Amino acid sequence: MAGAIVSTRTGQAPEPAKIAVSHVTKTFTLGRDRFVALDDVSLDIADNEFVTVVGPSGCGKSTLLNILAGLEEPTAGSALVDGAPVAGPGPDRGVIFQQYALFPWLSVRKNVEFGLKIAGMPRARRRERADHFIDVVGLTEFADVLPKALSGGMRQRCAIARAYAVNPSILLMDEPFGALDALSRVKLQGQLLEAWGRERRTVLFITHDVDEAVFLANRVIVMAARPGRIFDVIDVDLPHPRTEQVRLSPRFTALRNRVWNSVYHHEHGGDPTPPPTAD
Repeated sequence: MAGAIVSTRTGQAPEPAKIAVSHVTKTFTLGRDRFVALDDVSLDIADNEFVTVVGPSGCGKSTLLNILAGLEEPTAGSALVDGAPVAGPGPDRGVIFQQYALFPWLSVRKNVEFGLKIAGMPRARRRERADHFIDVVGLTEFADVLPKALSGGMRQRCAIARAYAVNPSILLMDEPFGALDALSRVKLQGQLLEAWGRERRTVLFITHDVDEAVFLANRVIVMAARPGRIFDVIDVDLPHPRTEQVRLSPRFTALRNRVWNSVYHHEHGGDPTPPPTAD
């Protein structure tokens, strides 16, 4: 039940939900047709938890993120952040999409400073803060470079630094590494986890990549399509830091297979009851 006490890590005391989604349904009207993007979705996410969402196209992953970002309103149900209804975008939520959306005429530093400038932060303070988060994502030597001179992975790191700089308590990430090559993607996964470990934010991360979903998460949410709904929830008990040794471990393989089987099971007409957890 949304708003309930949740605990996702063994040995920790329960804590209030940072994000509480309760019986959310979202429908769209396309001409004479009515399309159900989300059907009765409920989900609690704890403070500082890293949750990934995976599922087929059309399962409502991005719609769920857009509702939490305040870019869409649910047709029914509620979405709460810190106990308050989501009522449009807000500085407590940083949103990062697959497209970098950087200002091409501004340097890395100026891009990261942009939100701070809008907020009225003094120049010296915003430069100090921008430089801190540029360092967090490993772009210090590129602080004065324009985005056109950066690789795709570096541009996405700049977007992440810009989101961190305005100090949101929640990061909403919609396939941010989807357009990158495999090596850049793996590197950014590690850097994102390193930044999360240092800065601690609540993260909801959407991906199509099962390996990525398992490697990053404390929990993986598997969604099903037609209509979009939560099909399975898998706790990820892998240790931190998430190294390449972790990625190659038998436990990672078991969890990866567990998530893959859940996604595949639904896509190929399986029973709506999730398959048993692999141990």
